[in-house]
Amino acid sequence: QLHLVESGGGLVQPGGSLKLSCEAVGFRLEYYAITWFYQAPGKEREGISCIANSGGRANYADSVMGRFTISRDNAKNTVYLEMNSLKPEDTGVYTCAADPTPPYMDCDRHYYGMDYWGKGAQVTVSS
Repeated sequence: QLHLVESGGGLVQPGGSLKLSCEAVGFRLEYYAITWFYQAPGKEREGISCIANSGGRANYADSVMGRFTISRDNAKNTVYLEMNSLKPEDTGVYTCAADPTPPYMDCDRHYYGMDYWGKGAQVTVSS
């Protein structure tokens, strides 16, 4: 009943953009740090970006730095991942997760201690 739902994935050409959404169902996101995870086909999952619940800093993997932007809208109970300059190697499944961290604590894209996970959204970058 309490979970996260990703949306906004799909097919995009190289160089294009997509905006993923991660909406909380049944709970408030404002008290959680949110991390986006990426899993390439046949590869292990890795954290690519996270945003603190309040007062902390966002964090990005080197592979997406300068191309992806994470943001949150607590009024909409949603966290976003704006993906620009997409490359074929960005193809894969993007999953969000909620971590009940204290306010003002920076996130670090870890995968443990999450209260809630989404099912994932497929992103395909191809011409």
